[in-house]
Formats: sequence, structure tokens, C-alpha cells
Amino acid sequence: MTDGIAWLAEPQSIAFGGYSVTLARGLGVEELAARIAASAQWSERTVEPVGELTGDGLVEALDSEYGDAWDGIGLRLGVSGEWTFAVAYGGWFGEFRDDPAISEGKAEVFLLEYEEENGKPVPPTFRYHRDGRRVCSFNLHLDDSWGNGQVVGDPEVAGKVKELLSAEGLPDEERADREVHRTVLGVLERHFGLTLPRGLVLEAPLPAVLLAE
Repeated sequence: MTDGIAWLAEPQSIAFGGYSVTLARGLGVEELAARIAASAQWSERTVEPVGELTGDGLVEALDSEYGDAWDGIGLRLGVSGEWTFAVAYGGWFGEFRDDPAISEGKAEVFLLEYEEENGKPVPPTFRYHRDGRRVCSFNLHLDDSWGNGQVVGDPEVAGKVKELLSAEGLPDEERADREVHRTVLGVLERHFGLTLPRGLVLEAPLPAVLLAE
């Protein structure tokens, strides 16, 4: 029994502002952190370890370093079974390129993001990269509120995801966004075996880094 990822659909599931989660196979925690830093799109960032911290502890470290946690970016890192994971804190919104290169060298990388407090609003997103290629991506509300609401990517992978979503009665414009969000995450966790350990992420100290400019 694993925690899966459907719990991310709960309000403020990790922190105020939403979530930014990266799950990877074939990468260690240091390499994953380095690749996330390398995908910063506005400035070069370096990885600076700050010890093992809880989520609140990392937010405090960001406050101390930058004066306001929203002015910096930090990651908490860990391993759960076959998955290496990174959870972002601070002002991560819009700071990273959607770059398949994060998965080069036969790695698999899944990125899940939700700017929960963005008033535009911006739907949650899913991206799957494998061995330097984008394999599947879509917004988890399955609508056209922000870009294309369609599941796109490799025909075999995207086609199977569409089939599984259809079996859940999706897309469905009558359903509430949060229900759709939770249902889609459940489909993804079962199909790809995705899991993020809730207790570790919410309560335990984990290796933490700042992504310094």
C-alpha cells in the first residue's frame, strides 16, 4: 500500500500557494536537484545544501536568506521505493523551463504543478519526460482554460491515458475542478505507479537545498 499522488488535490496539500513535485526514476537526489536547477529559465541557479529540514523549516530558511520566502526557491528531496522526489518551496511559480532534457540518460521524470492561489486561474499540470523526450502532457482540469486541454504526446502513451480517463467519465464539464483534479491524479498514480510519501513530505526532516542565483 502506497500513498499515491491523489492526495495532492486537497486544498493546500503541501503548502500555501500550491505544489510543485518532481518524481524521477533513474536519478539520485543530487542529480535530480542539479537538473532542476539547470532548468531555471531566468537566471543560472546553483544548489546549496542547508541540512535536513521540514517544510516549515525550509520556508524559515528561505525567509532568513532572502527576507521573504517568496523571493527564493528551495527543494526538499528524498527517495521512496523506486522513486526519487523533489518538492519545491518559495517562489517557484513560472521559474523553470518545461525541458525534456531533465530526463536525459534513460531517466523518467514526472512533473506535477499547481499554482493554487493564482487568480487567472491556472489549472494543475502534468508532464512526463523520458530519455530526453516529452512523452505526455496535459492540464489536470482537462479543459481549455489555460492552453490546450487535450492529452498530448507519444501516441501510445497519450492514447492509453486518454482511454483510462474516458473510463472514468472524463472529460466532463459538469464536474467540479477539484473532483476532476483528484480523479485524474488517481488515474496517473495507478497507471504509472506514481507515489509521493505524504508523511515524509508533511512531517519529516528531509535533505533540503536552496537554488541560489
